[in-house]
Amino acid sequence: MDMIALEEIRRVKFRYLRCLDLKRWDEMAETLTADARARYGTPSYGKALEFDSREAIIEFLRTTVGPGITTVHFAGQPEIEVDGDTARGTWLLQDKVIVPEHRVIIEGAAFYEDTYRRENGAWLISDTGYDRLYESMTPLDDLPGFKLTANRWSTPA
Repeated sequence: MDMIALEEIRRVKFRYLRCLDLKRWDEMAETLTADARARYGTPSYGKALEFDSREAIIEFLRTTVGPGITTVHFAGQPEIEVDGDTARGTWLLQDKVIVPEHRVIIEGAAFYEDTYRRENGAWLISDTGYDRLYESMTPLDDLPGFKLTANRWSTPA
């Protein structure tokens, strides 16, 4: 088993999620191959969202979870299989999305199914996606005690 490859793949997935939550779009783009594909199966949009390039993925995320929306994504329990310069991975995802403008909190879980490719010595995500195990939406008005006391992206709700 190639333990170095496993660790490098873990790090690229964690970097992808960290950059998503910190809205570091240029750095996030560095975790993806140019021809990366993504499929996000989230009921909030009414259908699965599919993208077929790094630019399309980053543009979607930049415009839909940009400033004003607070996100946190946790990925764990990785199962990674390396085969030369390609690999496959499954990750448990749990996330929370706070959208003050729409007065809602979205929470959910899924299993990411990823593929990776080593390019110029670096592991990158070439395909990523999930279908939700569950997703819940809670209106902030249903949480009378809710007070966002810190939010680096906008004025607290």
